[in-house]
Amino acid sequence: MTILAGIRQYLEQGNAKGVKSMVNLALREGMVPEDILEQGLIQGMSDFGQKFRRNEVFVPEVLIAARAMSAGVELLHEPLSANKKRAEGKVVLGTVAGDLHDIGKNLVKLMLTSHGIKVIDLGADVPTNTFISAVFQHCPDALALSALLTTTLKEMEKVVKALEDTGLRSQVKVMVGGAPVTEAYAKRIGADYYGKDAFVGAAYIMDLLSSRHESKKTAGNS
Repeated sequence: MTILAGIRQYLEQGNAKGVKSMVNLALREGMVPEDILEQGLIQGMSDFGQKFRRNEVFVPEVLIAARAMSAGVELLHEPLSANKKRAEGKVVLGTVAGDLHDIGKNLVKLMLTSHGIKVIDLGADVPTNTFISAVFQHCPDALALSALLTTTLKEMEKVVKALEDTGLRSQVKVMVGGAPVTEAYAKRIGADYYGKDAFVGAAYIMDLLSSRHESKKTAGNS
């Protein structure tokens, strides 16, 4: 079994100690930190996400795997920074007012920060005006809103409307997600994207930032 396969296996088992041991071994063997991250930790979590979507694993197991991944990512922060191969982009995220759930939000944050994307996490039960202030202050590429209660869905619509009223809507892509959220609802309130789960949502934001980065490079070379 290769080192990267070992990382993926320990991650799937939720074995944080095993993940850290294999990541440290990979670094001692001189493996490229980006390869350890992409082909080991992120690929492992992506494979786990596929199982989650097929209902082969459930939220508690996902959380344990996410903690194991986080332990591995922590060991890579310094070598990744040294290589200066970090993703460009900034994201504001939070769970809307009246909702204290943060599982999905935290998973999205973990996936994004593992790619070096700057994340401004506003936490849970976030008022509309706090989201607006954060967009105004940080000028993020994307705003990710989470809701796990049917009763708090209306708060997402309030945030999107407030962005429009303040003239900030055109400056930021809005992604919504959470158990009661649907693609139809996302379209109705004017969101740009519906993330059916944390893995899909994080992938959308990473694709968005990647395409923007490439556009900037093209423009700079023209």
